[in-house]
Amino acid sequence: MWAYESIFYQIYPLGFCGAPFENDGVLTHRILKVKDWIPHMKKLGINAIYFSPVFESDTHGYNTRDYSLIDKRLGTNEDFKEVCQSLHANGIKVVLDGVFNHVGRGFGPFVDVLQNRENSPYVNWFYRIDFHGNSGYNDGLWYEGWEGNYDLVKLNLHNEEVVQHLLNAVKGWIEEFDIDGLRLDVAYSLEENFVRRLRSFTEGIKPDFYLLGEMLHGDYNRLMNDSMLHSATNYECYKGLYSSFNCMNMFEINHSLLRQFGPENWTLYKGKHLLAFVDNHDVTRVASILTNEKHLPLIYGLLFGMPGIPCIYYGSEWGAKARKEEGDPALRACFDAPQWTELSDLISKLSIVKKQSEALNYGSFRSVFLTNKQCVFERRTNNERILVAINADGEDFYANFDAGVAVGEELLTGRRGEFNGGCLLSAYSVYYFRMTDGSI
Repeated sequence: MWAYESIFYQIYPLGFCGAPFENDGVLTHRILKVKDWIPHMKKLGINAIYFSPVFESDTHGYNTRDYSLIDKRLGTNEDFKEVCQSLHANGIKVVLDGVFNHVGRGFGPFVDVLQNRENSPYVNWFYRIDFHGNSGYNDGLWYEGWEGNYDLVKLNLHNEEVVQHLLNAVKGWIEEFDIDGLRLDVAYSLEENFVRRLRSFTEGIKPDFYLLGEMLHGDYNRLMNDSMLHSATNYECYKGLYSSFNCMNMFEINHSLLRQFGPENWTLYKGKHLLAFVDNHDVTRVASILTNEKHLPLIYGLLFGMPGIPCIYYGSEWGAKARKEEGDPALRACFDAPQWTELSDLISKLSIVKKQSEALNYGSFRSVFLTNKQCVFERRTNNERILVAINADGEDFYANFDAGVAVGEELLTGRRGEFNGGCLLSAYSVYYFRMTDGSI
């Protein structure tokens, strides 16, 4: 699967393009802006892009009005087709947000229910309609809004007409835009048989079509398996990444990685490829959540070294800041042009190393050395062995461990170093050592 060897870049298009929050119905060709950022993405090492919602919606994209039309605030279907063609021509795969659990109040069939009530042919398209109740919008009827949000009308995924409507939409996206995959919004809330249907349907059209699910809690294997999703969002490690640095407790992220990918037979996700990230459109940007700015390069070093598929949220590659409590517009900002900083340069180097390494893409995980402020772990296949070393302390540190080999090549710098019972880790440093001299 191509995704397992990819570096993802997430763009929230409505924010990225500076669109108004409310859908004003004014056609503006903002989505073409993505083409201007392609050179930046390529320099960064990106070879896959995940677009948050692009289809016609009431406001923020997750309240869909029409699954067949690009949001007028972004442009036309032809505009987006042009963007996808440009991305593909530059070796960048395209993954869209599939919002199938709920729709917006402006969704045509729901508008019909509001107008025609019991006589609407779409009454059973929605999870529960009660004509003896009322909603937060004083509709004279009650319906289930996702997690109590009445602007998100829950679909009835047990209804075959609804399932066919959604599958036909996906077929249209593949045919019109040649998309390569979907990220399923609130996958944890979806009807499981629908996910199975979607997997079988998309594989029948495009065998290497990638399905990623938004999962927050619990066992991701419930939906991530051979008949459902290829991958899930690794929220457990998202929290462990920043918390380990802020609390100066590398045991936290190490515990999660061992639980998920470690050498024991009981580990949860050994051999699987979760989407790994340090921030996204729903959470505080990593540069704002870390209490020590010198840890910013290190958290990316850990992200690219751990098992999983790294995903970079637009703007965070140069250290953009925004906090969740400032609201969604702050998290989903419009930047006039990309910036390039030392952090961007490091991420570019990490991308090259990651994409060229069998061990970093497919290797096992083993903890080699661990303290509160330092960690060394091994990624290994039959053909390659890499040690990832992090020193989160402001002082140099000598890590004593048995490397089992005399020489290692540091992949970020090309330097070669001797390993005689361990190695010296500089203050605030990250290293990727490819071990040689009979270590495989």
